[in-house]
Amino acid sequence: MIRESTLNALIFAIFIAVPAWALWAQEPFTITLMTRAAVFALAAVGLNIALGLGGLVSFGHAVFFGLGGYSMGILAYHAQSYSPLIEVPFLIEGTKSMPIIWLVAVLVSTLAAWCIGVLSLRTGGVYFIMITLAFGQMFYYFAISWSAYGGEDGLSIYVRNGFPGLNTLDPIQYYGLCLALLSAALFGAHRLAKSPFGLALGAVRQVPQRVETVGLDGRRLKLVAFVISGAITGLAGALFADLNRFVSPTMFSWQLSGEIMVFIIIGGVGRLFGPVVGALVFVGLEHWLGGLSDYWHIYLGLLLLLIVLFGRGGLIGMLAGREKSHG
Repeated sequence: MIRESTLNALIFAIFIAVPAWALWAQEPFTITLMTRAAVFALAAVGLNIALGLGGLVSFGHAVFFGLGGYSMGILAYHAQSYSPLIEVPFLIEGTKSMPIIWLVAVLVSTLAAWCIGVLSLRTGGVYFIMITLAFGQMFYYFAISWSAYGGEDGLSIYVRNGFPGLNTLDPIQYYGLCLALLSAALFGAHRLAKSPFGLALGAVRQVPQRVETVGLDGRRLKLVAFVISGAITGLAGALFADLNRFVSPTMFSWQLSGEIMVFIIIGGVGRLFGPVVGALVFVGLEHWLGGLSDYWHIYLGLLLLLIVLFGRGGLIGMLAGREKSHG
């Protein structure tokens, strides 16, 4: 077996080596693929905090992904159209500044995660799954009917938002931003898992009755994890929208929620780099097999079936052993 820390380092090396080769070979599309993988990995790292640490099976995490995307789309749309976002009682304009957009995306997603979490965590098990799915569908149909921002057709952004000191239109520079945020999220997830809060959250997942007997509020711990999870996924949504310069209601779809969960299952639930491996495998299959057949999801389904049946620790678990580790 390979040590999990060694395996994690090798995976991270792929995220550096492949774009570096693509830059040397003048293959900007490969850099864009790796950017897509990094953004999806960031979204899955967010969900993995709720799922892997807190045991919360959420089928509505696309809500936060979509809210992050629409935060970017709306702010950038008003900036490019020179129209104010809010006029009364005070003027709020759009912006093309990535740091401001990221902050808004995180705040909006955090607020939504808190509201959804407060209501959803009153339930448990399959009821929690269904209520998060219901919230996802509510936001999806709201976005379809939101004609001011494209409705079902979505909203196109004709400019790439800016970051101080960087040319974000350069694929390698935008990729560097996404990789830096993914690295920060992975470091934060590692520290969170090793902190007293993370250990208490793991205990709530495994033996909730014992945790309550020592005076800890399990629901509150899960709510905090859910909110942190939603905030990270919302940031990923803003990056994804900026990458495509387009937002649409599909960012809220239950299929996307399922795909983010599939990333984690493929790589390994509760594994630090599980979401990263899953996103990388998904983007790779989508690119290589998608060109061969419109039904490439069949092969993804077969891979997922094999992992669930024979490697419940995901690909990382199969290579590094059964013991879970966030570092």
